[in-house]
Amino acid sequence: MFRKIKAALTPEAGRPKADVPDGPHAIAALLVRAARASEVYDDRQIAQIDAVLARRFGLSVPDADALRLRAAEIEERTGDTVHLTRAIKDVIALDDRPALLEDLWRVILADGGRHENEDGLMRLVSNLLGLADRDSAFARQKIMARNAAMAGD
Repeated sequence: MFRKIKAALTPEAGRPKADVPDGPHAIAALLVRAARASEVYDDRQIAQIDAVLARRFGLSVPDADALRLRAAEIEERTGDTVHLTRAIKDVIALDDRPALLEDLWRVILADGGRHENEDGLMRLVSNLLGLADRDSAFARQKIMARNAAMAGD
């Protein structure tokens, strides 16, 4: 499966042909949307997106960076979060979606704060992915605890 995803993400594959992005591009675009939700899209969030993409898809740093750049373009063109989550639901089973919420919170919290727009986006995304608000709250708490533990080291 990872080979197919990695092949789809190579520069030769280009951008997705359809208006609706494929699963990996939709995931990356949703991560970018989460980072931009507070209208502050900084280097810490960009680095976190790249780290999530590299880990999730087994990409090198340059490949993760290239995917994020393509995803940023997709995110700008995709007005409706429903389109992104619909593509994501095609590639991520329900049981695996809480891990995506954790990745989204990693990106949101990378800049050290939370904004009401980010909270609103996460409520929407949780619902669209078929998850409850409490799933998002648990994911946020887990990432906040991890961040606090890392800050204490």
